[in-house]
Amino acid sequence: MRHDAADVARLAAAGRPARTRLGLGALAGAGALLAGIGLTATAAWLIARASQRPQMVELSLAVVAVRFFGVTRPVLRYVERLVSHDAAFRVLADVRSRVYSRLVLRPPARLGTRRRGELLSGVASDVDAVEDLHLGVLEPAAVAGVVSAGVVVFMTWLLPSAGLALLAALLVAGVAAPWAAARAARHASAVVAPRRAELSATVVDLLRGAPDLVALGAAERWLAEADALDEQLTTASRRSAWATGLGTGLAALAAGGAVLASAVLGVSAVSGGQLAGLALAVVVLVPLAAFESLVPLPRAAVMYDGIRQAARRLFAVVDDPAAYPEPESPRPLPDGPYALRLTDVRARWNPDGPLVLDGVDLDLPPGRRVAITGASGSGKSTIAALLLRFLPAESGSVAINDLDVAELTPEDVRGVIGLVDDDPHLFDTTLRGNLALARPEASDDQLVAALRSARLGPWYDALPEGLDTWLGERGGQVSGGERRRIALARALLADQPVLVLDEPTEGLDAPTADAVMADLLSASAGRSVVLLAHRPEGLDLVDEVLVLREGRLSPRGPASV
Repeated sequence: MRHDAADVARLAAAGRPARTRLGLGALAGAGALLAGIGLTATAAWLIARASQRPQMVELSLAVVAVRFFGVTRPVLRYVERLVSHDAAFRVLADVRSRVYSRLVLRPPARLGTRRRGELLSGVASDVDAVEDLHLGVLEPAAVAGVVSAGVVVFMTWLLPSAGLALLAALLVAGVAAPWAAARAARHASAVVAPRRAELSATVVDLLRGAPDLVALGAAERWLAEADALDEQLTTASRRSAWATGLGTGLAALAAGGAVLASAVLGVSAVSGGQLAGLALAVVVLVPLAAFESLVPLPRAAVMYDGIRQAARRLFAVVDDPAAYPEPESPRPLPDGPYALRLTDVRARWNPDGPLVLDGVDLDLPPGRRVAITGASGSGKSTIAALLLRFLPAESGSVAINDLDVAELTPEDVRGVIGLVDDDPHLFDTTLRGNLALARPEASDDQLVAALRSARLGPWYDALPEGLDTWLGERGGQVSGGERRRIALARALLADQPVLVLDEPTEGLDAPTADAVMADLLSASAGRSVVLLAHRPEGLDLVDEVLVLREGRLSPRGPASV
C-alpha cells in the first residue's frame, strides 16, 4: 500500500508545472459552491422576511445579494471548468509524451507475454489516470474540504448545536461514505483496466486475423473468448457502479439526517429564544446545499482505488530500464563519408536469453555493398537492430567512423543509417502522408522523384488521385512489391548514406523478388548497403557475401561464386 501511495504521489507530482492553474480551478470550484450556499441562505431569509410584508427597502440588500450569488455561481463554475480542464489536459499531454517516448525504447522482446494491443490499450488507459486524479479526486476533495469548513463555521455562528450536527453528518458523508464505496469497489477496480486492455487486444487480433480464423474454423472460439472477457468487464464495471451508488446513498442519508437534525435543533432554539425565527429557514436549508460539495466524493474514492493501481502499472513500465539508454553526454556526429564497423560483437535480446551473436566482425567502408545470409533465426535482424541502435551490444562495439553508436543520440545514428525491412509499415493515410514522414518539408516534386527513383514511376502515373491516393490500413490497397518500393522511396527521401535492407523480398514470389531486389539496389546507388537475406535474389549485385552461422560471420567469397 505504501508503494502504491508513493506511485500516486509521483502521478500527482506530474501536475506540478500546472499547479497554479489547478489551484485556481479548485478555488473557482469552491467559490461556485459557496455562492450556491450563499444563494440558498439569502433566498431562504428573503422568503421568510418577505412573508412578513416589510418595507421594500428592508429587502433590497437581500435582493441584491440573491442576484449577486445567482450570477457569480455560473461564472465561477465556468471558470473552474475552463481552468481546471485546461491544466489537466496540459499535464496529460506532457505525461503521454514522456510515457510513449519510453515505450519507443522497448524492442518487441522486452514486451514479455503482453501483446502490443494489450500494452497500448492498458498504458493509454493508465495514462488517463493523470486526468482522473486531478479532476476526479484531488480537486473535488479540496473543494469539499474548503466548502465544508466554511459552512460548519457559518452554522456554528448561527447555532452551535446545529453546527456540530452538521459537522458529524459531513464526516459521515465525506469520509465514511467514500471509504465504504472504495472498499466495496476495490476488487472491481483491480479488474476493470486489465480486462479492458485484454479485451481490446483480443478484438484487434480478431479483426486482423478474421480471414485466417474463419478459414481454420476458430472464429467461434475467439468470439467466445471476447464475449467472456466482455462479461467479466461488464461485471466488474457493474460492481464498481454499485459501490459508487452505495457511497452516494450513504451520503444522501447523512444529508437528510443533517437537515432533520438542524430542523429539530432550530425549532428548539427558536422556542428557547436562542435563534431568531427568520434564521430558522437558513438553518434548515443551508445543510442541504452544503452537501452538494460532497456528492462527487464516493465516486472519487472508487476512482482513487483504480488510479492507485493504474499508477503502479504505469510506473512499472516507465521505470523498466530502457533497452538502450540515452548517453548522458552525447558526442557530436562525425563528418561523412561514413564507415560502419562491428568489432567482436556479442548480443542477446533478453538478459537471461541465449547469445544471438557471438563475436561478429564487419567492416563496411563508404559505398560498399555487403550481403549477410543465413537461416531464419540466425541473427540477421539482430545485426540490423544493433546498427539502428535498437539493441545494445553486450560486448564489443558498433561504430560509425570509429565512434561507438552508444555515444551518439539515436537521432544522429538513424540520420546516417536507414532501414527497409521485410514488413515495412504503411500508415492508414495518403501516399503523400506516408512519404512525407521521412521529410515533412519535401515538395510534391521531390516526393514524386523519390517514387520514380524507387521504380514506381509507371505505377504512380496510373494513379487517378496521385499523391492523394489513400493506401488503406497497413498499406492494404497496394501489393507487397509496391509496399517495399514505397518504403524504399521513403528511405531515399530521408537521404541516409547507409541503408540496411532486412529481408526485403520476404513473402514475394521469385520473379517479383528479383525485380524488387534489383530496384532496391539500383535506387540505392552511391550508398553503403547491408543486405540481410536468406534468399538468393540480389546476391549477385553486391560486393561481398557473408554467411552468419552460430552467431559468427564468415566470408562466402565474391557474390558470383
